[in-house]
Amino acid sequence: MSIDKNYITKFLKDLLLIPSPTGDTEKAIKFVESEFKNLGLQTYKTTKGALIASIEGKKKEAITFSGHVDTLGLMVKEIKTNGRLKVTKIGGYSLSTIEGNYVTINTSENRNYSGTVIFEHQSVHVYNDVNSLERTLDNIEIRIDEVVKSKEDVEKLGIQVGDFIYLNPNVEILENGYIKSRHLDDKAGVAAIIGIAKYFVENNIKPEYTVNFFISNYEEVGHGSSSALPTSTEYFIAIDMAAIGNTQTSEETATTICVKDGSGPYDLETRRILEKVAKEKSLDYKIDIFINYGSDASAALRAGYDFKVGLIGPGVDASHAFERTHINGILNTMNLGIGFVESIK
Repeated sequence: MSIDKNYITKFLKDLLLIPSPTGDTEKAIKFVESEFKNLGLQTYKTTKGALIASIEGKKKEAITFSGHVDTLGLMVKEIKTNGRLKVTKIGGYSLSTIEGNYVTINTSENRNYSGTVIFEHQSVHVYNDVNSLERTLDNIEIRIDEVVKSKEDVEKLGIQVGDFIYLNPNVEILENGYIKSRHLDDKAGVAAIIGIAKYFVENNIKPEYTVNFFISNYEEVGHGSSSALPTSTEYFIAIDMAAIGNTQTSEETATTICVKDGSGPYDLETRRILEKVAKEKSLDYKIDIFINYGSDASAALRAGYDFKVGLIGPGVDASHAFERTHINGILNTMNLGIGFVESIK
């Protein structure tokens, strides 16, 4: 299957550069919507702000792929008397993974201010407990790159409790195919979805089943796909990152078929079809289980939807931190999705 790598990497880079923490995803949704429309697909948004695009099949029964644009992030919890900010987390991650990260504080008037996530006792030249103290929400703060020495100084900038704080992604796409960035979970998966759509459109292929693409905006907080999914869906395939670690089989250059996560095992028939496709297409693939993990597929099942579910995705190292994947992992995921559509009659 011929796939334009440059198209995929450019789309992914552009999407990664759009801040989209859960709760503030409109710009990212509009960007993906524009790409679907450029491909000639009809789209609509749910009341909750998710995006759905469709390729009409020969049958009304549907395969629905999901990927999410919402990411980890922060919000202003408190303005301190010294002009720094206390925060609350959006999504689940260790505070150690954001220490030193540059951020952008976005106000309700859409003014942006630069800042840095730092530990209260950051300087080794001043504090003896820099290495020994656990990082908590009580001692991590945002240093604003403005002359602010008091709470009042900060408030004059228009910064207030509830403002979103974007973690700068630090995107790098290397010539050898590696892609380094925050938020590859799950923007790498969304790039694979765009590639699937592009393949069917550009090759003028009408699949047997209608194919829907559900771009979720609340996955990181557990309810992205809990409502408004296309009612004709028979197979629901979440495309999300595959976590890499010492006890895992997943690899950055491969696609992973997840057979079980924290919500329990996924549909066995769907798994078998995915495995068969991967073997027939000679794809680089892994089978894996993720214990501390949930997806839009599991959220849909909890919501009571009656369809078969699967979970696939590119391997992502250092998940929910400074992540890394490889273009081949995205391409293998894309080709697995294409093959799955073509195998359902």
